[in-house]
Amino acid sequence: MSFPPKQRVLVVEDDPRMLALVCQGLREVGHTPMPASDGDTGLDLAMKLTFDSIILDIGLPVQDGYSVALAIRSQRSVPILMLTARDSEEEILRGFDHGADDYLTKPFSFRELLARLEVLGRAATRQATNELHLDPARLLVYRNERPIQLTRNEYLLLVELHRRSGSTADRQSLMEAVWEQPQMISANALEVLVNGLRAKLDGDFPNKLLLTVRGVGYRLQSFVNASVETDPRQAP
Repeated sequence: MSFPPKQRVLVVEDDPRMLALVCQGLREVGHTPMPASDGDTGLDLAMKLTFDSIILDIGLPVQDGYSVALAIRSQRSVPILMLTARDSEEEILRGFDHGADDYLTKPFSFRELLARLEVLGRAATRQATNELHLDPARLLVYRNERPIQLTRNEYLLLVELHRRSGSTADRQSLMEAVWEQPQMISANALEVLVNGLRAKLDGDFPNKLLLTVRGVGYRLQSFVNASVETDPRQAP
């Protein structure tokens, strides 16, 4: 049993043998593990890269797994599975208090590890597939925590579609939202802009958010979470 193939898994474990075994096992069933042998390295990777799951030991050098989990959870919703020899009720509850989604004690069955990751992966996919976070200062949108760089016009278009989320926006209103003098813009400019945004926003996600409504305009599917903190026209 395994969760869907080609998943990226961060494995943070200070025991070299255990780290090698877990990573090898994940590779053998089609996943892509990334190893880290201390808390600082694991946290740095978790903040800079996108993972589908994190396997996290507690007794780590530099900073322990509790601190790492707490720091990750403050900024990321990626599932965290704590894998440790500490099996007391107090330790387990402390792990959950610091942001762990599941807890597996050593020694363990690798099949059980895969089964637990499968459950975490399915839950995360259901929750995050339609999740967007907009960052106007950097012209970024995060989908399922994946950063997507937009141009200024793509960002303005996305904000207007978000404002009308769930309903269809006509072509003229979208052009007015993006260009200060839409009458000076060629007829196919909006279509080109929409296609560029769609390629970035939907990419290889199975659930497509940006839809074309023939003869009317475009519609952004309703999604879970979005925020625009400043007027996007103030973005650099």
